[in-house]
Amino acid sequence: MAHDHKHNHDAAGHSHGGGNQKAVGIAAILTGSFMIAEVVGGLISGSLALIADAGHMLTDFVALSLAWFAFHLAKRPASWQATYGFDRFSVLAALVNGLSLFLIAAWICFEAIKRLNEPVEVLGGTMLLVAIGGLIVNILAFWILTRGEKDNLNIKAALLHVAGDLLGSVGAIIASIVIIYTGWTPIDPILSVFVAIIILRSAWHVVKESGHILLEGAPRGFDRRQLIEALETEIAEVIKVNHVHAWSITQERPMATLEIDVPEGADITQVKIAVKTLLKERFAIEHSTVEINMYGHHSDKQGSDRPQNRPL
Repeated sequence: MAHDHKHNHDAAGHSHGGGNQKAVGIAAILTGSFMIAEVVGGLISGSLALIADAGHMLTDFVALSLAWFAFHLAKRPASWQATYGFDRFSVLAALVNGLSLFLIAAWICFEAIKRLNEPVEVLGGTMLLVAIGGLIVNILAFWILTRGEKDNLNIKAALLHVAGDLLGSVGAIIASIVIIYTGWTPIDPILSVFVAIIILRSAWHVVKESGHILLEGAPRGFDRRQLIEALETEIAEVIKVNHVHAWSITQERPMATLEIDVPEGADITQVKIAVKTLLKERFAIEHSTVEINMYGHHSDKQGSDRPQNRPL
């Protein structure tokens, strides 16, 4: 049996993410700094929307800091214990960040129900000023994060956190304007719940996608049946494809392993090149391990008349 193990795990993380790390770091500093102002403004004005948004910003600061650390850790070279390096820590960080959004949304809804049952006075003017400041900070943080790789799951989770803050600031601005002109304070908790529902919907996608990667699910767009059919029909030397497995270290690092049956006398090197080229061009998998099983002869592409396997 011939093995192809042209791996290069000794290099530092395959996706260095220097720009991602810088973007997340700046967003974390902005979020953490304004969070303090929002807590003070929420307590002074009595606004649940501001207090809820400040609580959200606190968890965002922690989440963004975790994302920053994940990118930092991913730069470490692979070791004999961590042969794939530390890239997957960013997926774990994304999962934790996504789950934290569920807790934030639940807390906002709980506080909103309390406020609807026990209304409190809200200072619309103070609330409006703080909310506008929060909106500016969140727009800036969101713009900075969009400079990173938007397909990166960790950046996606960070963007969702900041987007949730941004929506919270918009909700607080709308609520404060309504309170200033009508005095109707229930608008404050009602809009808070609306923002929480939007956060939940986005959080579910991050949790689902990161969980899929951590459970070794197939990369996005990969179908084992399509791969087998393509290899067995498009590459003449391939008799049969066996033991196909595909997974992702991160969204950007899909991998695959498979075994190929070929007839005796086939050019193993050319078969490997053809298989790897198809994987790369058709399924965007650049890192694959291909094992070759060579047989004495075969009567057809299905291998129905194959003699006993003779591994190389």
